[in-house]
Amino acid sequence: MNKQHNVIRALSEGAIMIAAGEVLGALKFGHLPNGGSVSLMMLPIIVYALRWGVADGLLAGLVMGVLDFMLSGEVVGWQSIFGDYILAIALIGLAGLGHKKGMPGVVVGSIVGCLGRFACVLVTGATIWGEYMPETFLGLTMTNEWFYSFLYNGITVGVSGILTVIVCIALYNLDSTRKYILGEDIA
Repeated sequence: MNKQHNVIRALSEGAIMIAAGEVLGALKFGHLPNGGSVSLMMLPIIVYALRWGVADGLLAGLVMGVLDFMLSGEVVGWQSIFGDYILAIALIGLAGLGHKKGMPGVVVGSIVGCLGRFACVLVTGATIWGEYMPETFLGLTMTNEWFYSFLYNGITVGVSGILTVIVCIALYNLDSTRKYILGEDIA
């Protein structure tokens, strides 16, 4: 397969994975106030990044972050647009660090991608959304924005990340998806 064909294939697969991520993001397992939810929206970007690498994964995540912001509209200001959507979702592409590294790469890459997003929304949650912190959350008195952000994003992004890592491992254990993730279907 020539290089131009590979570029077209990577772009096409990226578009499909971005669309799949948006669909999975709409299928929520739970919903918290202020827009937080548990879903598998990170899964397609992680699989794409594992297949094509960090640069392509970051680009796909960036595009998905812009699209997700445009479709959701749940923002406070430009800091939220950047921190909750554009940068946070782009960082999922760090999963590409596991590119072509077998099962250890899938595990480490998917964890790093999820942690990248978590770190970004943790900072945004404490610095921007902290002013909306309730007096109590989960029966606990909230006095610290960082603790509140850690709890809130741990429930949403953290649980979503754990589910995503488990599904990535399961997908890698299937012959057809393992070959896809490793790029063995590309001649």
